[in-house]
Amino acid sequence: MKKRVVVALGHRALGTTMPEQMEAVKKSAVAIADLIEAGYQVAITHSNAPQVGMIHTALNEFAKQHEDYTAAPMSVCSAMSQGYIGYDLQNRIREELLNRGIFRTVSTVLTQVIVDPYDEAFYTPTKVLGRYMNAEEANTERKKGNYVVEEPGKGYRRIVSAPNPVSIVEIDAIKALLDADQVVIACGGGGIPVLQQDHHLKGASAVIEKDLAAGKLAEEIDAELLVILTSVERVKINMNCPEEEELGGITVEQAKEYMEAGHFGVYNMLPKFRASVEFIEGRKGRSALITSFDRLGDALKGRTGTVIK
Repeated sequence: MKKRVVVALGHRALGTTMPEQMEAVKKSAVAIADLIEAGYQVAITHSNAPQVGMIHTALNEFAKQHEDYTAAPMSVCSAMSQGYIGYDLQNRIREELLNRGIFRTVSTVLTQVIVDPYDEAFYTPTKVLGRYMNAEEANTERKKGNYVVEEPGKGYRRIVSAPNPVSIVEIDAIKALLDADQVVIACGGGGIPVLQQDHHLKGASAVIEKDLAAGKLAEEIDAELLVILTSVERVKINMNCPEEEELGGITVEQAKEYMEAGHFGVYNMLPKFRASVEFIEGRKGRSALITSFDRLGDALKGRTGTVIK
């Protein structure tokens, strides 16, 4: 049987603007095709912070200028970002595979992820998005029940919650595609956060940390390996200190110690380690790899990267 892997693509693998994204996915497609050519069964997830912010800003600015249109909720913006990022990724990966003589369908699954309405994150929003607003606009947002944070000298911005992923709604479809040896892009941007109300799924005004969603995806498809691609070749501890150290191969216990000691940024490396630890602890034989997408090939051969087992 092929080894099943989930690959989480970070900002660097996608770029920020549309032209940047179109160029960045070419390189990302090469890394993914290398995995497939090496015999891996691949599911892909990705970040979407710049893209969903751009969509949210564009649609809401349009609604302000045209009274017949309403502002777009966060869940809709997340869905739109999944669609156009997936579109670019699947076409580039397909092209790269065909150029190598590999015939494999690449599919993007619009993915909803259930979150807990009582998650503590809903009481302490942390994710800033959208354009800067003046005081009057910020007050209007507060009246809608939205959270706003002020950045001195710049203005006000919308801030939303980042609840934990509980389960993936479309997981059976994702499994079916993987079982058919197809390439799947799913849970983009952490998935579309939804609240389950009997049979109804209601979009939540939130975003899900994409690394945690990647870990949840890897867990639910029973993958052997979780690969998180980021901007660094290897993770470091004691940053900018004489004791600075690169991490190669470490155990889950060591990873937990580094997390508890505060070595990793709350919005940067910590979610990657948390996702890795939770995934590995779910079943024996699992491992996680954190590295840069341009060094993935060497990392899989044990030459670089941070490996957690």
